[in-house]
Amino acid sequence: MTTKTPSTDSSATSKAATAPATPVVPLPPAAARAITGAGSALALVGTFLAWTWTDEFPGNLTVTGYPGGLQVLTLVGAALTLLFVLSGYGIRGLGWLTPGGTNSPVLLGALGVLGTTGYTMGAISQELGGLVNLEPGAWVSGIGALVAVLGALGLPADQPYGADESRPGLWGRIRHSLTAPEPGRAKDLPSWAEILIIAAGFGVGLYVFAYGIGTEYSELFIGFLITAGFGFTAVTRAGLLKRLSALTAKHRNVTLAAAFVAAICFPFTQGNDQFALIGANILIFATVALGLNVVVGLAGLLDLGYVAFLGVGAYAAALVSGSPQSSIGLHFPFWAAVLTGALASLIFGVVIGAPTLRLRGDYLAIVTLGFGEIFRITMNNLNGNSGPDVTNGSNGIPNIPDLEIFGFNLGVPHNVLGHELTRSGNYYLLMLLFTAIVVMVFRRSAESRIGRAWVAIREDETAATAMGINGFRLKLLAFALGACLAGLAGTVQAHVSYSVTPEQYQFAGSVPPNSAFLLAAVILGGMGTISGPLIGAALLYLIPAKLQFMAEYQLLLFGAALMLLMRYRPEGLVADRRKQLEFHETGQLDVPDDKPLPDGATGVAKAGA
Repeated sequence: MTTKTPSTDSSATSKAATAPATPVVPLPPAAARAITGAGSALALVGTFLAWTWTDEFPGNLTVTGYPGGLQVLTLVGAALTLLFVLSGYGIRGLGWLTPGGTNSPVLLGALGVLGTTGYTMGAISQELGGLVNLEPGAWVSGIGALVAVLGALGLPADQPYGADESRPGLWGRIRHSLTAPEPGRAKDLPSWAEILIIAAGFGVGLYVFAYGIGTEYSELFIGFLITAGFGFTAVTRAGLLKRLSALTAKHRNVTLAAAFVAAICFPFTQGNDQFALIGANILIFATVALGLNVVVGLAGLLDLGYVAFLGVGAYAAALVSGSPQSSIGLHFPFWAAVLTGALASLIFGVVIGAPTLRLRGDYLAIVTLGFGEIFRITMNNLNGNSGPDVTNGSNGIPNIPDLEIFGFNLGVPHNVLGHELTRSGNYYLLMLLFTAIVVMVFRRSAESRIGRAWVAIREDETAATAMGINGFRLKLLAFALGACLAGLAGTVQAHVSYSVTPEQYQFAGSVPPNSAFLLAAVILGGMGTISGPLIGAALLYLIPAKLQFMAEYQLLLFGAALMLLMRYRPEGLVADRRKQLEFHETGQLDVPDDKPLPDGATGVAKAGA
């Protein structure tokens, strides 16, 4: 007779440990939304109260009833979050705000308000000597922002969680909010309404960009970065940018016209000549990055010495500019100086590319890196001692006179429509013209047969050669075109900065443009796109220019930002469809589940896994 052995304590303990946990009752969505809205409203009300008792903290946050400085950023973020909250209630006229989902934008907006408010409270405490310097308004906004985030975390996700993240933690919930579903197809609007939406979108973009450049102190700029970063992500996950992208693709010519009209208006929004100068330098940096995008983004050639072509164009224009320190002693008119700089860079691109483009991959990168260093050292040695006296060595070519175009002296302020256009504004508009030319060249090249051949070489040069594409000739063409575009921008850079020196054209440094920052701008913005390198270059130039107090840590922060970018968005900020498919899973199966593989196994591998 067999008797059952009673269960031991250890087995009971094991069963208890493996038993499913008691499910946690989530907060009702209506209650979570109400809490989020109440917290956002409280944060907004707090901006109308004083945040500190002294005006020693920049922005004068001591005034009651009139937000200023960082309070304005909290107010804008809280108002945007409230709009997203209200759109979830189905209020007529607000549903268009969130075509891609209502809850992810709410969470991201609330996080932006909490980040900006928390940073401001920390900055006040650090600069003035403790939390005692905070007035009730700061606490009201801070508590309201925290309540809004807690309420937003209780909202359901816009799309179901995967099998491996059924109960995510805080970070998992935030990360999941960055993968909101695709927006549905929008209702067709009249053409005039779509054009007005495009114009309004570029108007908002111009205002945000002008506000960022016009920030007068570092605390305000850091708060602007926090608010703009979370706000941009929230608007993206709401589906608004994809709707706008669909409209811009439909009205491409109108979009380009609106973009350049908005860019033309920028210098008229700046009362400080220093801010207009930053805008001119951003355009120079962005134009050179777009030229590098031809080489790296389209043809797939890793060029680590590209800044040398910018230097060739700048030195060529400086030598024929009529500077008293020029060893040639020539003074060409504007158009001739521009052609000289572009032609010199083109020749150098062909001379350097012809023997080196037969290499591939890392070997080509090492050779181009060597060319960049050789150029800088050569310009340094042409000083009359180590070599012929051509470039004045490390002193460079100073006192480059301002350009004069059809009797219009760019170095003198001019009155345009009642607004004084300063020297920096004049050069900004000139550089904007060059940017338009470079954008047109890039766009026509990318859409041509040659552009498609460059993409084929980038994807697989061996396969492209097998299909009859002359890889060497087309790579040399890309190298020469990229060099010519860089030289074009170099001619303007020489006159904007009044001088050219070898130290301006290094591989890496704390001040752009240099080869490392140019390559990073292309990768950050999105290789192979037009707007990507422009956005990447603007960010990489503007942030160091505004955060000069962090100059010692710029390269450290720059490296950390690149690592985060490669981890979470390797395709760049503005990615084309090809890059999105390359870096992310498509969700399609290579082989149907019920179809056996040759070895008898079941096909379960996903594409890209």
